[in-house]
Amino acid sequence: MFASSSTAVDAEQSGSKITYRHLLSPQTLNVYNPLRVIALIDSDAFYAACEQVRLGLNPEKPIAVQQWQGLIAINYPARKYGITRLMSVTEATKKCPELICVHVMTYREGSREPGYFPNAKPSTHKVSLDHYRRESIKVLRVFQSTLPEAEIERASIDEAFFDLTAPVREEILRRYPYLRDVPSDATDGMDSPLPPAPVIDWTGRGNVLAIREGEEAGVDGQGTWADVALALGAEMVHKVRQEVHKQLGYTTSAGIARNKTMAKLCASCKKPFGQTVLRDAAIPLYLNPMPFKKIRFLGGKLGDALASAYDAKTIGDLLSVSKEDMQQQFGEESYWVYDILRGRDYAEVKERTGVKSMMASKNVRPAIKTFSDGQHWLRVLSAELSLRLEEARDLSPAVWPKTLVLHIKQGFDAPRSRQCPFPFTNALSDEYIARLGERLLRELVGQGELMLKDIINISLGFAGLEKGEEGQKSIEGFFGGAGPAAKKRRTSERGTPMPEASRPPTPSRSSSAPTSGPTLSHKCTRCSRVLTAFAPGVAEQSTQLEALKAEHEDYHFALDLQAADGNLPEVQEVRAPVGREKKGKPKAGKRKELDGIAAYFQKR
Repeated sequence: MFASSSTAVDAEQSGSKITYRHLLSPQTLNVYNPLRVIALIDSDAFYAACEQVRLGLNPEKPIAVQQWQGLIAINYPARKYGITRLMSVTEATKKCPELICVHVMTYREGSREPGYFPNAKPSTHKVSLDHYRRESIKVLRVFQSTLPEAEIERASIDEAFFDLTAPVREEILRRYPYLRDVPSDATDGMDSPLPPAPVIDWTGRGNVLAIREGEEAGVDGQGTWADVALALGAEMVHKVRQEVHKQLGYTTSAGIARNKTMAKLCASCKKPFGQTVLRDAAIPLYLNPMPFKKIRFLGGKLGDALASAYDAKTIGDLLSVSKEDMQQQFGEESYWVYDILRGRDYAEVKERTGVKSMMASKNVRPAIKTFSDGQHWLRVLSAELSLRLEEARDLSPAVWPKTLVLHIKQGFDAPRSRQCPFPFTNALSDEYIARLGERLLRELVGQGELMLKDIINISLGFAGLEKGEEGQKSIEGFFGGAGPAAKKRRTSERGTPMPEASRPPTPSRSSSAPTSGPTLSHKCTRCSRVLTAFAPGVAEQSTQLEALKAEHEDYHFALDLQAADGNLPEVQEVRAPVGREKKGKPKAGKRKELDGIAAYFQKR
């Protein structure tokens, strides 16, 4: 792959002097290391690919995944006909009569698992993304088995980040053993620069973005050790992508760069089934003409504020703004915008430890008018929760939720909720979850059959998922207690355990208060839909809003696939909040609120 070269090369081409310390010291394997290699692997048209593989269809066939009468995923052959997401099935089949439309799985009352039920209706069925989630886990396992030394962060159902810095370092030392020891005549010891890097043959390493206008990419070229690291990372990424295709039949695309933001951006350059390498020296040519709103976190209102403040459209338009100027106007917190516009991002790749909560939600059309209607949807939601908890316990047997929570939204009233403990049981079932849910619903709407006000949203979820302790309290102890009298009640004269009581535990009333203050919401930058959290309390709103955002992002496919019924989203998964706000005593006096972009950098 590499040929040795005696030609001196500017070791600071990437903006950093690369030294023996960067290569040999474990303490330098951090986000600032110039030999850092980050990759993003993105599954191509994942939902459609899952259906194509499941049905054994030719990958060249135009395939679309539908939910009710709208399309949520389209494979690349179908896109050639001008078919897009959110298009109706009727319109799409006019453009491509041979289009194969596959409806997503759904839950229906009485079904233990979701299925591909004919004539599924939004009034009786609930959308399920279970098949895609399971296939996503299979892809992740191939990633982990093929690159066990890499740090892998599952970013969404169809993409994952890789920190390849450590395995790339080991590969450099294996291929170039003369770098293992600092030369005796090195004037600065470990801080001495590495010798010139070899010539790099980029052939077969993917689409290598050009450094200068008119440059031919993918040819032999002199580079830095940072470029060598990226080339080795590209080899590893190519290997794992081929393994996914071989084992599972899915194609993937990838971006390889120095950080997460750049890897994510260039992953879309060669789709489908391609990969792109972005060297440090190629960043200016690649970024300058790009609309800055394309970068994650620089769209929406923040992007509008930047455009207004600087009369800018592209990243190049903002490069004339100095760091000092930006911080002087908008505070110290604006430094990350300055860095990201120049291709610098110091976010870590972190393996996610699993969800902390689960939620199944249904925006009900038509609305729930009777308690029997509510029971129907509780049984549907309970089946989903039961299956997902079982799957979570297959991966981590000790995990168990602390609490079952029910949220409802009636008309224009403030949302309300009830919750109760969810004690451990060896016989988990959707029926038990539904019984608890019904008790919570009674607490919220009263004992009558007819609802005083129609329910337009109902959500049932688990909170506080964590690994249980030894001697975890069982459902038997929860229902009947552990004393002699309780044991006597549960045991017949012949010593055979009696059936458990049918009465579920008394729900807690602590969470019944309506939401105080404004509700949390999120406006989608693609379709302008406003997602609002109806749960009471800021913490519960945050959890519910994360679930709504995750589901709505799924609607927009690839990174943003959302299973929507053409009306409102149905929550499939709650993701743990990234972090928590710092608590502290409020300062005396009213704080001046800033306008425009400054509001995004004001510390609160």
